[in-house]
Amino acid sequence: MTTLSKLQNDFTNNIIGYSAIGIILSTCLGAVAIMTTLMHGHTLLQMLFVMITVVFCSLHNASILTVQKPQLIFKLLVASTVVNTLIIVGGMLL
Repeated sequence: MTTLSKLQNDFTNNIIGYSAIGIILSTCLGAVAIMTTLMHGHTLLQMLFVMITVVFCSLHNASILTVQKPQLIFKLLVASTVVNTLIIVGGMLL
């Protein structure tokens, strides 16, 4: 069993607690990603990155609020975390 499978299994078994932590993680990472993006100006490219961040964070939060399957919520949390982390790292490199 891979690490991702173990995390997904644990997430599925404890969906209530991890949903609250996931909302906090997604929102905080999104806020940092937007901050690092807007530190370099407000051109069309930066606004595109802000839109991508908002879309991924909103998808994850909406999946929790609409009570989707735990597997979908976990995949959206992972996607949101990866995308926001890449935007943060990219914003620091620019």
